[in-house]
Amino acid sequence: MAVGVEQRDQIVANAIREISHIATLPEITLKIVELVEDPKSTAQDLNKIISGDPALSARILKVVNSSFYGLPGQIASINRAIVMLGLNAVKNIAIAASLAKLFRGGDLTPTFSARDLWAHSSATAVAAKMTADALKLGLSDEAFLAGLIHDIGMMVEMQYDRNKLIDVFGRVGADSKNIPAADMLQIEQEVFGATHQDFGSALCEKWKFPRTFGLVTGFHHRPLEAPQGSRTLVCIVHVADRLAAEAVGGFRHDLLNVEVAQGVLDELKLTGEKLAELRANFPEHLKNAGNLLG
Repeated sequence: MAVGVEQRDQIVANAIREISHIATLPEITLKIVELVEDPKSTAQDLNKIISGDPALSARILKVVNSSFYGLPGQIASINRAIVMLGLNAVKNIAIAASLAKLFRGGDLTPTFSARDLWAHSSATAVAAKMTADALKLGLSDEAFLAGLIHDIGMMVEMQYDRNKLIDVFGRVGADSKNIPAADMLQIEQEVFGATHQDFGSALCEKWKFPRTFGLVTGFHHRPLEAPQGSRTLVCIVHVADRLAAEAVGGFRHDLLNVEVAQGVLDELKLTGEKLAELRANFPEHLKNAGNLLG
């Protein structure tokens, strides 16, 4: 169905309202998001919040101690993790670790399950951090979380109307290598009246995530349409999404091709050689990350 902007916004608002009882972030995560946004927040504040949730503490320490971060020696406390990685990194790992529970649910179609999407999202997070590290922009922690949530709009669609999403995947018609036969975004537009970018952006707003994350979810398929001055993180995730999709068995139902447009490379000042290097190094990074957030 072709819909106007107002009607699309209405469809998205209805979906977010409808699923808000399912897709609620744990209270602890909301507190951490508030901390992220408060410039006066301290390491002590964060330590206090996380230490009150032993399961979350354990998941964060698992990530911090993985070879992905390559820190010397074992880190046994959240306080130490904050000292070693910085407040921002630990805040983003905490949010990431508490998101995993939203990506639950069995197989939706023979070619799609929430687990597949979580695996792809985790791989995109790794690729985004790796890309940000290579560009030396000081955005590694944000890039990791942004990569993790870029496709969360699909979970909104799944929880809002499973049958419509089944219809979307049926029409996309991905083959055994996950290569789609049709443009998923166009089909979402026809079936839902909005795309996973629209739903993801609205969910970030509902969760009061920093604006940059709403831009990543809302523009990762068309990064050069994001507002000028706010494109860097969106472009990083756009590249990472493609690197993750190329990985063996990578989810790529929403990508007809995995090429990175020259305009995106120019925006990031990323050379073709550097991109080839990232592509070559990615499998090793992914192996080091293992099942980071499972």
